[in-house]
Amino acid sequence: MINKKWDIMLKDEMKKDYFKDLGIFVKNEYKNKIIYPEYKNIFNALRYTDYDEVKVVILGQDPYHGEHEAHGLSFSVPEGVKIPPSLLNIFKELNNDLGIKRTKTDLTDWAKQGVLLLNSIMTVVKDSPLSHKSKGWEIFTDKLIELLGEREEPMVFILWGSYARSKKELIKNKKHLIIESVHPSPLSASRGFFGSKPFSKTNNFLLKNNIKTIDW
Repeated sequence: MINKKWDIMLKDEMKKDYFKDLGIFVKNEYKNKIIYPEYKNIFNALRYTDYDEVKVVILGQDPYHGEHEAHGLSFSVPEGVKIPPSLLNIFKELNNDLGIKRTKTDLTDWAKQGVLLLNSIMTVVKDSPLSHKSKGWEIFTDKLIELLGEREEPMVFILWGSYARSKKELIKNKKHLIIESVHPSPLSASRGFFGSKPFSKTNNFLLKNNIKTIDW
């Protein structure tokens, strides 16, 4: 349904009552409202980055709620869409950290290299941030984080902002690297996001563990 290994890992989770209820709720919402991302793109993060391919997790809260923005990958927007302020700050830090001047707003190339761009809440009503909060998505994505956090192969969890950082306790295996800072939003970026060097720290950790680094 989603991806080979994820289907195996999540088989039991998807049989649970809360997930069935979530499925009914989400389908109904798509019928009656404008919901982002497009229905076919909800699970893009898992489709592009299978369970055993994950090297890095970048955790967002919920999808962008403006027209044409969300496409199933946290912080990413399709090419041609105005760059959101948080993503602009991510690119500024990438340039400061590694000297990379990235302009491509679609982060699918990251996902294909093993960066799981996961939103904790996977759907949203147009122009209504957090409108699908507490409907069941968080139970599902907490399970994903737990499954990854138990994995033996080392990986990097990038947690930006207090919401993402609250998920730290789900990551049990001490082999993993947790990089945390304030959110890249313009409201907080100058209080510790800028200068946090998440991209070089990630690649240094992957290199140390004989894992191919990310071409950011």
